[in-house]
Amino acid sequence: MPKRWQVEPHDATAVLALERSARVSPIVARLLVARGLTDPEAARTFLSGRMSDLRDPESLPGVPAAAERILAAVRDRRPIVVYGDYDADGMCATAILVECLRALEAVVDWYVPDRFEEGYGLNREALEELHRRGTALVVTVDCGIASVAEAARARELGLELVITDHHAYGDVLPDADVLVHPRLPGAGYPFGELCGAGVAFKLAWALAVRHCGARQVSPRLREVLLRGIGLAALGTVADVVPLLDENRITVRHGLESLRLKGGAGIARLLELAKLHDKSRLESEDVAFRLAPRINAAGRLGQAAFGIELLTTRDAARAVQLADWIHQLNDQRDSLERSILLAATKQAKEHCAADDAALVLADSGWHAGVIGIVAGRLAEKWHRPVVLIARDPLQGRPAIGSVRSVPGFDVHAALVACRGLLVSCGGHAAAAGLRIEDRRIDEFRQAFRDAVATRLPESLRRPGLRIDGETNLGALTLDAADELDRLAPFGQGNRRPVLCASGVHLAEPPRAIGSGGRHVAMTLVQHAARIRAVAFGGAEWVPHLPSPGAPFHVAFKPKVNEFRGRRSAEVEVVDWRPAGIDIGVDLPDPAPVPSAGD
Repeated sequence: MPKRWQVEPHDATAVLALERSARVSPIVARLLVARGLTDPEAARTFLSGRMSDLRDPESLPGVPAAAERILAAVRDRRPIVVYGDYDADGMCATAILVECLRALEAVVDWYVPDRFEEGYGLNREALEELHRRGTALVVTVDCGIASVAEAARARELGLELVITDHHAYGDVLPDADVLVHPRLPGAGYPFGELCGAGVAFKLAWALAVRHCGARQVSPRLREVLLRGIGLAALGTVADVVPLLDENRITVRHGLESLRLKGGAGIARLLELAKLHDKSRLESEDVAFRLAPRINAAGRLGQAAFGIELLTTRDAARAVQLADWIHQLNDQRDSLERSILLAATKQAKEHCAADDAALVLADSGWHAGVIGIVAGRLAEKWHRPVVLIARDPLQGRPAIGSVRSVPGFDVHAALVACRGLLVSCGGHAAAAGLRIEDRRIDEFRQAFRDAVATRLPESLRRPGLRIDGETNLGALTLDAADELDRLAPFGQGNRRPVLCASGVHLAEPPRAIGSGGRHVAMTLVQHAARIRAVAFGGAEWVPHLPSPGAPFHVAFKPKVNEFRGRRSAEVEVVDWRPAGIDIGVDLPDPAPVPSAGD
């Protein structure tokens, strides 16, 4: 679907004032103003991102009480289990807390539910089994805030329960001994967008300070926290939470810690992802090359291997696990392509162009991979997408993954249909569900209706926010380095997007990457030439103008680093014919092609 190009207006007076007061370049001043940062001190804080700007961990709701209970269990040698989750955020959160408790010489173990047998979050049978094993205290990470019945069962068993989470909660909170959550009702914590690993890092930090009786912690705990902030950065990027405020600081400093102190397993994964030779790790490196490998373990039911990789002290074992997880990622990639083809075919054959949402189901889809495919379809057709993996024998509820479009709360639409579901949970951008097979058709219509009544017209077509127009000749290495001052980039702090007019190809584009899904090209404007890459741009190739023919292009300036050499290049994110001005919308085609397309 063609995107609306929206070139952001800018207040030239505000830009000039910020340029002078904050002592930044004109392009950085313009980008800061576009992000609402017109105050010089706020701009300097944003650009510097100092560790000292992280809030005291004990100000996070529930942390003081949780730290007190956990340290009491440590002192009394009572067995503690860290109950985690099977995605990258949950695995990182588990590793952070386990390593901290080991450094405190606690009697500690970890537990992660089976994705397919147990599903997400706390479950009654697991709590009962942990109780039988003699566990005294269960500390959840990245889950539990919606587990009201399970918390009640823990209390019946006499099992002490501390829940740490960041997900959306229901009308009733679980009756745990302590709840740690950045958005607890009435708590007023100033930043509610921490991920599970970010919450776990805050708790580990508080444990270390309380144990040592001073902010200056012991050398061993300092190393644990330095490694912990690296894992928190990985979890933050992987969970696609906004890279603002504390998340931005965590990722800014944690990326370097992840690269240098991530351990033998992370080092091997960086090597396999061809990131080991980079002088610095970027958030996009984690998002697109490292996190998918960690997530692959959880998606294919092998999350235990991911947690072991992050927590083992045996370097040889960590490398062995990294190699295995890399192979799992290859399997995940193959499954993803197969499901994407099948889901696309089903959508073309059975969905109408005006459907507010897509709800697709099949018994041959892998439940651990449908979330990725749902995200790709939501991006392609710009509407919420639900993919449901049916049980081939229909003996168990089907498993569904939901992905939204920017700005729409898909979790609220899902909650409106929860009477048709066995269970559901998640947040505005992504959610999950379980449903009886016989109710899928009824849910499909109910979910479409729920989305249709909530999705405003302004969100029904994708838009591309462009920070400004430039010439290719201005895209020097110095200019790209200057733009990188706004990093780390990601959700809530996107990499700047610029556009250029009258650009042409120097030669025909060529397919690159696995399966030829990406495209490399050389863009020319006047006498300037620059290398460009379009990720997932293979479908553009038949439609791009011939070499020498002009067109408009929108792109993200980047620095390419290869074998120690650095150069400016661009990532193409969209293009349009030269005959249509940049500020004019392209006509609206039907969002879902017909079966014959």
